[in-house]
Amino acid sequence: MELDANIPEGPIDQKWSNHIDHLRLVGPRNRPGYRIIVVGTGLAGASAAASLAAMGYRVDCFCFQDSPRRAHSIAAQGGINAAKNYRNDGDSVYRLFSDTQKGGDFRAREANVWRLAELSTSIIDQAAAQGVPFAREYGGLLANRSFGGVLVERTFYCRGETGQQLLLGANSALAKEIASGGVTMHTRTELLDIVVEEGRTRGITVRDLVSGEISSHAADAVVLATGGYTNVFNLSTNARGCNVTATWRAHKRGAGFANPCFVQIHPTAIPAAGEHQSKLTLMSESLRNDGRIWVPRAQGDARSPSEIPEEERYYYLEERYPRFGNLVPRDVASRNAKDVCDAGMGVGPTGDGVYLDFRDAIRDKGADVIEARYGNLFEMYERITSDNPRETPMRIYPAPHYSMGGLWVDYNLMTTLPGLFAIGEANFSDHGANRLGASSMMQCLADGYFILPLTIGDYLSRHPAGEITSEHPAFQRTEDEVRERVSRLLDNAGSKPVEAFQRELGKVMTDQCGISRNASGLHSALQEIPRLRERFWAEVRVPGTGEHFNQSLEQAGRLADFLEFAELMCRDALDRNESCGCHFRDEHQTEEGETLRNDDDFAFVSVWEHNGDGEAPTRRREPLEFEALPLAQRNYKT
Repeated sequence: MELDANIPEGPIDQKWSNHIDHLRLVGPRNRPGYRIIVVGTGLAGASAAASLAAMGYRVDCFCFQDSPRRAHSIAAQGGINAAKNYRNDGDSVYRLFSDTQKGGDFRAREANVWRLAELSTSIIDQAAAQGVPFAREYGGLLANRSFGGVLVERTFYCRGETGQQLLLGANSALAKEIASGGVTMHTRTELLDIVVEEGRTRGITVRDLVSGEISSHAADAVVLATGGYTNVFNLSTNARGCNVTATWRAHKRGAGFANPCFVQIHPTAIPAAGEHQSKLTLMSESLRNDGRIWVPRAQGDARSPSEIPEEERYYYLEERYPRFGNLVPRDVASRNAKDVCDAGMGVGPTGDGVYLDFRDAIRDKGADVIEARYGNLFEMYERITSDNPRETPMRIYPAPHYSMGGLWVDYNLMTTLPGLFAIGEANFSDHGANRLGASSMMQCLADGYFILPLTIGDYLSRHPAGEITSEHPAFQRTEDEVRERVSRLLDNAGSKPVEAFQRELGKVMTDQCGISRNASGLHSALQEIPRLRERFWAEVRVPGTGEHFNQSLEQAGRLADFLEFAELMCRDALDRNESCGCHFRDEHQTEEGETLRNDDDFAFVSVWEHNGDGEAPTRRREPLEFEALPLAQRNYKT
């Protein structure tokens, strides 16, 4: 496996424009001859499919939901970053770049991060032109607020439903292209494998989730916009259907997997009520603008929050990080929440919770102002917990939320498998070891609207259109392998449901590869996961058949891939013998309990190469260079 990032020459602020000037292009008369498959219809997939079709390419778009609008991007709440500097508070492309690099603990590729910051302003213009109803100030200008890890207000938002509104904008563009014939939409269809022939990606093999039919589709290029893998923890803020199958199948076909251990644990989610619930509910990071986070100073204090006087409240983020206060980055906020709970100061029936309190904000700014900002989030919280956060502090605790790791891609967003591109959360490229809040939607739309539609032409222009069809033997071979995997699941004579194994895997990953990790726990996980995988194949029961709608079969296939991926994730966490961002190794921390990087030995991207089932993977390295922003220890205290 060769790792050529294809980073352009020249100053960092000119790399993208210079790259555009020298890309090979496909002319408008030739574009209809090329067929591109886009898998996923979230912000990245919908924007990419719509943009490619608008340019003249023929696009086949796939999603496993019953409508492209049901993609998980719809659940994003807080906002989207852009360096517009509308608040005149010192923001700039450079500051957004530096905040992102610092937030990611200097484990991201500089050139990609700068491009993301540079394109951020165009994203807001694009969305506003589509009619996305961003919040506005009294005078009509678009409003901004802060998110964690920054000292400026650069986040654009639509109350607490920014993802939904941005997805409606992208899906309106997608719907236009579907209506015009540029995009052929395939709903209720799940990717189960990648077709590779002569070292290049040629198409995909899918299963119709309603009829059970397995079929293949040929294309000149394939784009994966399939999101992240945090459901490896079982309970996460992701929709239950979110899975690793697309990226894991691509990895097993030859695509390098980068930094799989970099997973973000979001600090503000409603705590788990029990092991049998299906998912956790996110409470937007935007709430930390006005909400104050605290716990009782006394261990085991069971009084209601209204009974605890001010001097007995521990506003631990404000005291430990006076410069950033409650708006420290997510990894810092999550670790500190776990720290105070582990010390016996947690709240709620399990002790795994901290308070997010709006009492002072309502007193100082008025109930109407706070209601206008967070009313829908308050309503969501009240429906789930039966507590009114206007009167009683929210109870929150960290939850798995976002994957910074993903398929390795070069500057053109192409994986190590030629012809296979990965965008949005499916790739690793922009966030390092920790993503700043409100940057995921920024990356998805930058990739889909502005980067991929240009860079994919550089690959396509080097190959004739329609070289092979789905009649090629490679497609039949892949279909046979998929049918064999499906049959193995259905023919298994076990007695345990899929959910039992998923809960077991989630507990192992949460305990040994969660907010904090250590060598002993990771070694234990690397012994437990293969045993669990063997038990799964020996004991799981998948009722029904493969010739109809069968959600147990869907879940079993996805869990089978998670059981393989989890081992790679723990191997990567053990191999990275340092702490950085969300990857916190207990053995590597400063005297004050902060991450202690090892820049001499680990200033690189870990890229894992699959060597076959039962064989140990090979770790490759992409060295990281720091020119625009020199390496420095993160400091959110002074």
